[in-house]
Amino acid sequence: MGPGLAIKALAGNRFSLLSFGIAQAAMDIEPLTGMLRGASVLHGWTHTWLAALIIGGAVALASPPLCRPLLRGWNRETSHHRLPWLASPPPPGRAPAVIGALTGTLSHVALDSLMHSDMTPLSPWSNTNSLLDLVTIPTLHQGCIVSGVTGLALWLFIQWRKRHGGVATENTPPSMPG
Repeated sequence: MGPGLAIKALAGNRFSLLSFGIAQAAMDIEPLTGMLRGASVLHGWTHTWLAALIIGGAVALASPPLCRPLLRGWNRETSHHRLPWLASPPPPGRAPAVIGALTGTLSHVALDSLMHSDMTPLSPWSNTNSLLDLVTIPTLHQGCIVSGVTGLALWLFIQWRKRHGGVATENTPPSMPG
């Protein structure tokens, strides 16, 4: 979720973080079922570029109605804790949901390709993984953590600034959860 937090801070309402998160979870259904079954290959057909596009499209269609109760709960909590500056606007429109979902699935394939030897992201056209070991796993994890912490800090600053004396402009990214 780290890269998604960074993208949300920069893109604002043009990017649905919730759709991104739902897409991330959808991508890991195959590895989860593989672990439960004891499969030798955990990152199969769903961890290809082609499948990422298909799964991203399905998530883009499904995520707006899934986001509504999540956003209602988030806004209820921000109100309860007297933090209205963290409240989120209504569920994302179609374009932010599509962007969030596709970014979620495609980045998932890209990042997993760097560390999982059972992946063939160009399948069915190629059985190779040219991204494997391009960076070390600790470097990959550190990059995700740094992007998440930086994105969250930036988003919080933008939200606080808009609420506490900052001038909201057309380009100011809005709230995070949507």
